[in-house]
Amino acid sequence: MKKNIRLLALLALGLAACQPEFDKPVDESGFYSAGDADFSNYVAVGNSLTAGFADNALYIQGQENSYPNIMAQQFAHVGGRDFIQPLMNDNIGGLLAGGTQIADTRMVLNATDTTFVNLDEQPTTDIANTLQGPFNNMGVPGAKIYHLVAEGYGDISGVGSTANPYFVRFASSAGTSVIADAAAQTPTFFTLWIGNNDILSYATSGGVGVDRTGDTNLANYRSNDITDPNVFAAVYDQLLTALAGSGAKGAVANIPDVTSIPYFTTVPYAPVPMDAGTAAYVNSQYQDYNNAMLQYAALGLITQEEAQRRQINFQEGQNPVVITDEYLTALPNPQGGEMPKIRQTTPEDLIVLTAQTHIGQDPDDPSIIHGVSVPLEDQWVLTPEEQLLVSNAQTQYNATIKALAGQYELAFVDARAMMAQAAETGIPYDGGVLTSAYATGGAFSLDGVHPTAKGYALVANAFIEAINETYNSTIPGVNPGAYPDVFVK
Repeated sequence: MKKNIRLLALLALGLAACQPEFDKPVDESGFYSAGDADFSNYVAVGNSLTAGFADNALYIQGQENSYPNIMAQQFAHVGGRDFIQPLMNDNIGGLLAGGTQIADTRMVLNATDTTFVNLDEQPTTDIANTLQGPFNNMGVPGAKIYHLVAEGYGDISGVGSTANPYFVRFASSAGTSVIADAAAQTPTFFTLWIGNNDILSYATSGGVGVDRTGDTNLANYRSNDITDPNVFAAVYDQLLTALAGSGAKGAVANIPDVTSIPYFTTVPYAPVPMDAGTAAYVNSQYQDYNNAMLQYAALGLITQEEAQRRQINFQEGQNPVVITDEYLTALPNPQGGEMPKIRQTTPEDLIVLTAQTHIGQDPDDPSIIHGVSVPLEDQWVLTPEEQLLVSNAQTQYNATIKALAGQYELAFVDARAMMAQAAETGIPYDGGVLTSAYATGGAFSLDGVHPTAKGYALVANAFIEAINETYNSTIPGVNPGAYPDVFVK
């Protein structure tokens, strides 16, 4: 025992002698380096992903866990200062305009049946009550790239047409633009993640929109249209000119594939269970249609391949749904008008997340079974043809982002690769693995599009890694496991 006591005393002396070499905590100023960048005035520009949108709403907790706010906390180690956000009034989400609700509350998971529901509470954030800036987080939910340069985008009189209710809350004036307010702060460092909505609004609507490739007249554009790649490139360059004009350094991110997010991968292409008797009955109701398609093929009005594609056939077990497909050939109906353009889904189709509450028996008319007796409308499915339009635009957008990042010597974040990894293998972190599995994967919130706080922490780390590599800085990352994921009611 005495020998053990003496040994412990010697060890204590040895540790005491070594103590001066470890007298600087890792979080003390000076341990980390800003490298070649200046983070004293950081401004983030973008859309809902920048704002911290989650669970189909903007709310305080989401904003506090936005990737720019997480980054700003890490920038504090290397000279970063206060990061001011246009915070909502509550954690309920939703918006009011003069007391009238104009946006839904946040989604939560119902623990009893694992479905999502909106909080049954009254929002308290009224867009008529404007905030005084400036604000470092210039993320505007719903914004497309050309919206960021649009004057009057924060004019309350234009809400519903030319203005955005979220920007109305914190625009410096009714006539300003998002980029004007951002550039007016003369940032020393900026991030820009924009362009998702320029294809995503088309995709999430099931392709109910127009591909505007080749059309540079913004007056023709509607909310669900795909932005022309040339418009995208011109505006993106305009944004970088404004943000980097004073010598600021920055980081940009590209656009993920729609197939990487659970909004398009959660509902299977064959979601309808059916017994043998029901299948036989339903098939009898489609027999005339099936025969007509074969006859049209025999007459040469459609190919044999299309005739087979249009055959409706149910069987015992899980079944594809019947959908309307505008890309099918228009055919005359002997009884007048046109034959319905319908077929069943295949593994190549993407049924949108919100369709899961629509497929099945109509609560108002039990005789209607959506996806069986009544085809699903275009808005519920993104077909392969529509996916190709999205992919073509995305490829061109991402080429522009990568090229301009090089031209302006900015850090580049490959968000597309990161989201693909989450969907395919998952992204490990200290404490687990984040995947794109709906509700359980941890990376995506309940709207199936926007990340959870854990997911935003991953995004923040990706930006920080690219910044460190580009600007020789040593900004520390964060542990995604320290952040929350979905909220269960």
